[in-house]
Amino acid sequence: MKKLLCSLISLLIVLTMITAFAEPAVVVPLSDAIEYSYDEFPLEREGIALHLDRIAVAGTAPERNILLVHGLTYSSHEFDINYEDYSLVRLLARAGYAVWRVDVAGYGRSGAVEDGFTPNSDYAGEDINAAVELIISETGIDKIDILGWSWGTVTSSRFAVKYPEHLNKLVLYAPILSGLGAFEVTEDFHYNTWEHAADDFQLDADGHYDLTITDPVVIELYCSSCWHYDRDYSPNGGRRDLLVDPSEKLIDLPGIQAQTLVICGDKDPYLNYDLVNSVLDDLPEGSELVVIPGASHALMLEAPFYHDFQDNVLSFLEK
Repeated sequence: MKKLLCSLISLLIVLTMITAFAEPAVVVPLSDAIEYSYDEFPLEREGIALHLDRIAVAGTAPERNILLVHGLTYSSHEFDINYEDYSLVRLLARAGYAVWRVDVAGYGRSGAVEDGFTPNSDYAGEDINAAVELIISETGIDKIDILGWSWGTVTSSRFAVKYPEHLNKLVLYAPILSGLGAFEVTEDFHYNTWEHAADDFQLDADGHYDLTITDPVVIELYCSSCWHYDRDYSPNGGRRDLLVDPSEKLIDLPGIQAQTLVICGDKDPYLNYDLVNSVLDDLPEGSELVVIPGASHALMLEAPFYHDFQDNVLSFLEK
């Protein structure tokens, strides 16, 4: 049923669908007449080419930099759903940031890996550090902001603890603070499907996508980008890290030295809310916790909630 719905939506919107930054040419979304610059930066770590790109308002030279870190299975395209004003990338660019995105090895537009267990959380933290070092080299600015989503909160926090000297502020969006449940992951790659790409969108009582929560165009654009950039499979190292006993903490909150925003919905099936509600006990002074009622794991793409998400992220970063 999910696949059929996505296919029907595809037929309805095919003339308006936009694949964000598939090529260096920039396409202007329906509600945004601003021109953006797009650049890719050659980056390699351990013999694997990593995709790193930067988006900014054209003709500007931002002094603020933020790196967006993707979650499990799907890569950094997820931050630029180029429809109306959903795109987090373009929002931050309009706010005066140079917005950087990195794909962990084996993901998206980065080079393939032979062993899908290799890009685990610690490995991904080193990919993030490689990206940060290049950003510093390019800009001459010693500290940047980082926002991670889902597994990206685990990987970016590994970076934050190990390399605090290069981090200004940290945003942990839908943080996986502890194990999701012990399960033996035996295959080193996850085989992706259209239905899996849409798993994080909320359903109604009948098991269909709740279109009062998520615009069908957003569902289609997100799924299409997953199909385009992430294709048939993605590494399982991160999945093996997450599928451990819930008693195992995955993010070292006391080890984070930067001011941190923890932001999530209160209907996220992946979160340990006992830990979420106590994060400020372990984070530095000036950190914040925002829990948005009714929102789920994909709250940055949910119609009733994404403006609250955007406003809270910008407010925190600009203090």
